[in-house]
Amino acid sequence: MLLTAAAADAPEVTPGCYMYKVDQSRPASPANPEVSLEQDPAPRLAPSLAPEHDWSAASRLVRPALRPIGTAGTDGHDLRVPAANAGPGKPIVKAGPAGLSILYVLPGPGFDVIVSVDHLLAWGVGPDQVHAAAISNLGSWSKGASWVDEMEGHRRVVWSDWGEGLDAARILLEEVRSQLVLDLAPAHRILVGLPERDLLVAAGLAEGDVEFASMFADYVADRARAADEPIDARTFELVEGELLEVGASFEV
Repeated sequence: MLLTAAAADAPEVTPGCYMYKVDQSRPASPANPEVSLEQDPAPRLAPSLAPEHDWSAASRLVRPALRPIGTAGTDGHDLRVPAANAGPGKPIVKAGPAGLSILYVLPGPGFDVIVSVDHLLAWGVGPDQVHAAAISNLGSWSKGASWVDEMEGHRRVVWSDWGEGLDAARILLEEVRSQLVLDLAPAHRILVGLPERDLLVAAGLAEGDVEFASMFADYVADRARAADEPIDARTFELVEGELLEVGASFEV
């Protein structure tokens, strides 16, 4: 990589609809519904057992997604039944590190459904339970998801870009932050970029390497500008295991 900008194909968000598109290449449904039923023998879940309605099913699927600062929604701690014809309930949004927002999604064939107030009411659980389940599922996925590692001289970059919507969210895992610190040691500082949903990039910065710090910041900003699902153009760093924004007065 060592920090060559490249536009990644990422899913787009549909305005006004609490879904992420993830696959626009699926074939159209047959015009005859009877033919469709005959050709698709897969069993159908009863509506009450579908993840949108059943917490035991949803808890195994729900996952976190990082979103930009100021993402609209509710924390879900003061639930009220929506009025009739009120439209979809507000998304559940949790305050994340460095001012970022965390929301929750249920993966599906063709799109991810964003968890909303309606889901909490249907499931009978609170936002803390949703967060715990989502982080647990992310951790299980992350254990089997390898990193790309590149080194050039004393400069080293690692990144995750599996394209499954979970790459940037890996920074929420304490074990991932700890591993990045270990892998990039003995770097003077650990820089982190979260430009889009499908990319987490980190670099070990040697003392005095101003050029590399600038290259890293430019790369992250360029990726965020080109992304279909941008998160943040800022550069972050890991300080005592926590994600913090690199300030304008940053000194290498």
